[in-house]
Amino acid sequence: MTRRLNLLFGGITAAIVVAVAVIVIVNPFASSPAPAAGSGPPSSAPSVSTTVDPAQAPTPPKQGAYLGAWVGPDVFTQANEINAVDSLQAEIGHKLSIVHTYLKWQAPFPTPSDDAFLSQGSTLLVSWAGTDTKTIISGAADSWIRTRARQIKALGRPVFLEWRWEMDRPNLASQMHSGADYVAAWDHIRAIFAAEGVHNAAWVWCPTATGFADGRADAFYPGDSQVDWVCADAYPESGTTASFASTVDPFLGWASHHDKPVMIGEFGVPASYGAQQRAQWLLAAQRVVTADRQIKALLYFDANAAGQGLAGSYSLSGDAAALSAFRTIARMPYFNPTGTSR
Repeated sequence: MTRRLNLLFGGITAAIVVAVAVIVIVNPFASSPAPAAGSGPPSSAPSVSTTVDPAQAPTPPKQGAYLGAWVGPDVFTQANEINAVDSLQAEIGHKLSIVHTYLKWQAPFPTPSDDAFLSQGSTLLVSWAGTDTKTIISGAADSWIRTRARQIKALGRPVFLEWRWEMDRPNLASQMHSGADYVAAWDHIRAIFAAEGVHNAAWVWCPTATGFADGRADAFYPGDSQVDWVCADAYPESGTTASFASTVDPFLGWASHHDKPVMIGEFGVPASYGAQQRAQWLLAAQRVVTADRQIKALLYFDANAAGQGLAGSYSLSGDAAALSAFRTIARMPYFNPTGTSR
């Protein structure tokens, strides 16, 4: 599903964009059927590699997968964002391995909440976006890109960096222009970061999961030498009861041909499913992830899209059953590979 939001920062807005994609609708609460021949990940995941310096940038855990989240407060302020993350961490009993943050093109960085999450030992996933690919390619934004590179370097801490997530969304076509333009812009940004000596960032490429179902996403791939983690944002298609498995299967099948660690950068199940069904959906998602050893990070989208009603409400707050299911996942040793229990 190509959906939602720009919900972040000072004034929170959200938009859910429905992709023109065909997806098999299955019962998300029944056991997942075996994948058809040639679909989905292989029985054994490929060995994963990365272009980063493992002494400086985040690398996949040897066993298990990192668990993280974007936790969006109803009203965004720095203090509310810190409190929202603290509340979820109190519910699950340990710190999030990864805290997802969203960064507008020229917004200040790091923010007080970024500093708080780094201080508690979490790694940031910074989703950065906000300008036209042709502007980047032309060199007109080089000065600002250089400034951002220096800010990332100055953190002195490992960080996941995701430039323009969900670039394959149809509503971004006027800003992305084409897959070739996106790749050229990605390469241009990476070259500036390299010239600035930024070695603490792992580059995460993250289109929509539905973009692999209809073949749309592949045109935006910069290539294995330019990407450290491959990623997809996975939501059940609007108006369906699609399982997590059916949503991510085309992406996982694609990823199985690339020796990269896999991240699910956003995933969520809407409140429209009902409490018990949401809980079952989450636990079924956990089984998919633990069965695919190429998946090395899983991040929930714990927020509501403004104006979308229950169909755009992914927050776990106030849903005891769904929150209990997420707590069960979070407390599995598999999702706590760095031993962050408090």
